[in-house]
Amino acid sequence: MGAPLLLLSGLAKARTARRIVVAFFVTVLLVVLVAFSPLIVVPLALAGFPAPAAQSALPGSPPVTSGQWGYPLAGDYRKGRGFGHNPVSGCSYCSTEHKGYDMVQGCGSTVFAAGAGVVITAGSYFGWGNTVRVDHGDGVETLYGHMQWDSLRVAVGQHVDVGAPLGAEGSTGHSTGCHLHYEVRRHGVAIDPQPFMAVLGLPLK
Repeated sequence: MGAPLLLLSGLAKARTARRIVVAFFVTVLLVVLVAFSPLIVVPLALAGFPAPAAQSALPGSPPVTSGQWGYPLAGDYRKGRGFGHNPVSGCSYCSTEHKGYDMVQGCGSTVFAAGAGVVITAGSYFGWGNTVRVDHGDGVETLYGHMQWDSLRVAVGQHVDVGAPLGAEGSTGHSTGCHLHYEVRRHGVAIDPQPFMAVLGLPLK
C-alpha cells in the first residue's frame, strides 16, 4: 500500500484526527457558501424572486406613519380592552365604560405622539396616572395614559411632531398592569379610536 493510503488509514483509526478532518471540510464548505451566495441571491432577485423580508420593527425603530398620523407604539403589540362596555373582573376602580383602546407592548416601551400638535397635559391626570394629552387642532386631541413616572419627555405648551417620543409605557393611575391607554377625543368627547385610526390608514387590532 502506498504512503498516502497508509496515512489515510491511520487517520481513520484516530478519533482526534477524524474530528480535525471533519472540521476542515465543514470550514471549507462554509467558506464556499459565503463566497458564492451573491451569485445565487442576485440572479434570483433579477428573476423576480423576492429577497428575504426585513423585520417589520426593529428595537428603537420609529412607529409606522400614514400621512400626518402614526401609531402610538412602534412594532407589534397586544390588544387590551377596547372602546365601550368592558368591565374588568375583580377591579373595583376600573371603569365599565372604557373610553380608550389599550395597547400592551411591555413596561418601559416608548410611547409616541400619534399626530402633530401641542401638549396640553404632561403629568398626573386623574385615573390615567402619568399622562400626556396632545391637542391636534380642529377639536381633536389624543390622550396617552398610565405612563411610567419620571419617563415623560415633553412639557405643557411644547409642539410635537408625529412620532415624537412622549414617555414610557407603565402602570400608573387606575391600572392593573403595564399598558398604554390610547384615547381619541373630539370636542372633549371620547370617540372609538379604531374607526378613527382606520380612516387614516392605520388600522388597530
